[in-house]
Amino acid sequence: MTRYSKGARSERELMAYLHDNSFSVVRSAGSGVNPMSPPDIVAIKNGKGLVFECKAWDKDSLSIEPDKIAALEAWERNTGHTAFVAWRMNGNGWFFIRLGEMKRAEKNFTVTRSIATAINRRLDSILF
Repeated sequence: MTRYSKGARSERELMAYLHDNSFSVVRSAGSGVNPMSPPDIVAIKNGKGLVFECKAWDKDSLSIEPDKIAALEAWERNTGHTAFVAWRMNGNGWFFIRLGEMKRAEKNFTVTRSIATAINRRLDSILF
C-alpha cells in the first residue's frame, strides 16, 4: 500500500467517525500538493468547526513544514475553527495535537510519539 493510499484511507476513516457524530465534513482534494493548500478535513457542527491536517505515520516523530503550520494558523484566524494535527498511529488510533504543541525544529515543526501519547487527546475529547 502506498503512503498516499494509507493516508487517504485514514482520512476517510476520520471523516466517517465525524459524520457519524453529526458533523458536516469535507475532505480537500489534493490537500498535500503544496504547503499553502487547505487542510485535509474540515468538520462543522452547529456553527462550530474543527480543521485537521491528517498524518498516518508509524515513526517515532512527526514533522510538518512551517508553511503548512502557517496555513493552518491562518485557517484558525479566518474561520474561528480550531486546527489540529491528527496523527493516526497503527494499533493506537488517533491523537490530536494543537498547533502550539508542535515544537519548532531546524526545518519543521515536530512532535514525538511519546509527547503525543502523553497529551493523549483523543477525538471524543474535542467533539462538541
